[in-house]
Formats: sequence, structure tokens, C-alpha cells
Amino acid sequence: MSDLNVLFRKRIGIPEDETITFSTLDRVLEKTAKTFPFENLCNIENKTKDITEESLLQKMLVRNEGGLCYELNSLLYLFLLENGFHVTLVRGDVYKPETGEYQSLGRTHLTILLKHGEQTYLVDTGFGANLPLKPVPLTGETVTSATGQFRVINADTGPGDYRLELKLKHKDKEWRIGYAFDSTRPVSDLGEASEIQSIIARHPDSPFNKSRMVTKLTDRGNVTLTPHSLTRWEDGVVTKESIDEKRFKELLGELFTN
Repeated sequence: MSDLNVLFRKRIGIPEDETITFSTLDRVLEKTAKTFPFENLCNIENKTKDITEESLLQKMLVRNEGGLCYELNSLLYLFLLENGFHVTLVRGDVYKPETGEYQSLGRTHLTILLKHGEQTYLVDTGFGANLPLKPVPLTGETVTSATGQFRVINADTGPGDYRLELKLKHKDKEWRIGYAFDSTRPVSDLGEASEIQSIIARHPDSPFNKSRMVTKLTDRGNVTLTPHSLTRWEDGVVTKESIDEKRFKELLGELFTN
């Protein structure tokens, strides 16, 4: 068993001798989502490194940090590959519901496609608090989890042949687009993750190079930390606390380092 496999299991709390199957993948995804923060701290602090298996291992399994989609899903991809799953990485375009358009950054979302039997599924642990927590089949079938409802449908128009749609629990009354992706263009190697990282870190329209942000799912919802506030969603109720830099550092350690 590789170091990555051992350390990933240790961080999310799964025994080394447990065989991970498709039927137990829900549990793995939920534990992963509640362990690894979605955060941009390295971008803001100008501490990014090329995305490699070793850099991901050091960042998220040795130093116990989190990351953005190109880190979180790359790490999960390597873990699933190590455990015998047929997986590929693909790139997607994130939709902006406030403008009714896809982001100008292009295909900067990195996600995972998993083949099981005769079916292909979307698996994602790098979409902030918008995580299905289960494999979502590319058939239009609705998948329901603790976070809401999710489906992947054929996209006749837009930047890809499929798109993820979601209705988050306590937040969305109607279906909305998460992102579109192209299932016919698998990522060739982790060098493409480094390319995405460069765009996210430098593009003027990137939402992840302006200010520090850390978020993670919890048993009752999610929690988000910025330099000025701590926001909790718990059972559909939102509370917001104003904080200063000292409190930011305290909360970062208390809530997001495990």
C-alpha cells in the first residue's frame, strides 16, 4: 500500500485493511468532504507549487491542509486509482447563476468520472459546499444526499456535453447549473491541474485570488471562514460572527485542521 493510500485513509478515518467498494464509496466521499477544507490560502500567500502526487501528499496528507478543486479532486483521483477504481479526470466550466453565464476563466474546474459496470458517474469533492457526497450517474437520474439533490444531464448547448445541476438543501427551490464538463476530453496528466492552478491564481476574474476563504461541510451543514467573518449553516439556519485576524487564525486551527 502506497504512502498516499495509507495517509489518506488515516486522515479521513478509514482502516488500512478495509476494502473500498463502489457500495461503500458514499461513506468515503462524506468523510473526505468533512475532513479536507476547500480553501485558497496558498494562492493568497503566493505559496503554490506544481501539482504532483508528491506535492499533494505533502500539502494535504502531511501538513493536513486543504485546497481547491484541482488539488482536492486530483488527490481523490489518485486515491481511487490506488484502490482499483476506473477513474479519469475531466475539466469543466463553472456557471455563475447571478449573471446567467459561465465564468470567463474557461475550463478551470477539475472533477472525476468513474466507471462502474456499464455506467459512468460523476464524483466530486472539490466544489466547495456544493458536494453530492455520492457518485452521480450520467443518466439524468436524481441523487439525494444530506446536502441536497444532484443530477447530471446531457448539455446540448454550452461548454461541454454534460452538466451538473443541483438543488441544495435549505437553499435552492429550483434546479440550478453547477458546471458543464466535457466527458470526451480526459485530462492527460496532473500537468493540466498545474495549468488550472496558474489561471486560478493569476486571472483577474478568478474568485480565489482576492481574499482568504476556507469552507468545509459539517454534520449539520457547513462552515465558512474569511478574514472578517465566520458563517455557519446548521440545519438550514445561518449565523454570522464578525472576527479579527487573531480570531481568524484561532478558528483556522480549531475548525479546519484535522
